[in-house]
Amino acid sequence: MLTMENVNLSIKRIPILRDINLEIETGTTVGLIGRNGAGKTTVMRAIMGVLPVDSGSIRFDHQDLHRTPAHHRAELGVGYLPEDRRLVPHFTVEDNIMVSLWATGNADRARLKWVYELMPEIGRFAERRAMTLSGGQQKLVALARALVAGSNLLLLDEPFEGVAPALAQRLMEVIADLRSEHLSVLISESDYSHSEKVVDKVYAIERGQMSQMPAKAAA
Repeated sequence: MLTMENVNLSIKRIPILRDINLEIETGTTVGLIGRNGAGKTTVMRAIMGVLPVDSGSIRFDHQDLHRTPAHHRAELGVGYLPEDRRLVPHFTVEDNIMVSLWATGNADRARLKWVYELMPEIGRFAERRAMTLSGGQQKLVALARALVAGSNLLLLDEPFEGVAPALAQRLMEVIADLRSEHLSVLISESDYSHSEKVVDKVYAIERGQMSQMPAKAAA
């Protein structure tokens, strides 16, 4: 589904990613573990096209993703939950979720209905403005937005950071349920405390360099 081969990326001429190699097979969940500043978010942004790569390749579903304009990623079925959520405060919950569909000209609400079935709590405050929600609730909304767009690949950048334990557990339950949907998922964490039981493969990143770790796949 997704491969990164020998990817190098610099920001203001400072090397951030060095010869990154990563592979996510169709229908698998892959963990990306590293401390703050290790390069996790940069990997996500490179895949999304927010940051251009200096060299190497990013291929998605047999096409060169690194040559695809960033605004076309959602059209390919790639959903992204950024670390800082990036909700529009004065939009309703449902409007925030629908943004990616509006951007691609897709008016089909079937995906939205599926998300509400997956996370009934989101439907219950669909008409509330995003600014009125707690941080954990906003994470759920950001996940719902990513799911609406991410029919093929889901990128989750630190989904559990700053979330109360009960909501973190709920997020983990939703992510675990995605295994039955055959979605490919990349999930980053600063440690291995939440995702260990659901990942099929784990990469560690440190100072912009990546290595593969052993992982225990979920039953």
